[in-house]
Amino acid sequence: MAIPEHHRSNFQTLLRAAEAGDLALMECTDAATGEPRYVLCAVGRDKEEFLFTPFGHLHDGDPFAAYIPPPAGA
Repeated sequence: MAIPEHHRSNFQTLLRAAEAGDLALMECTDAATGEPRYVLCAVGRDKEEFLFTPFGHLHDGDPFAAYIPPPAGA
């Protein structure tokens, strides 16, 4: 299973933000359900303004039950 290039690029951006200490965890509202979501964001700056780029939300419940990893050796 190949990871698409745009996801690889976003991951590199996330790593750079983490290295620089420019990450935030924000409480947001899910646009589809209205439920609260806790979203991992990279923080950028434009002069006096902060810019938050969402990368994903933390999983509610048991993440080990929600995802199936690729098989060993894949």
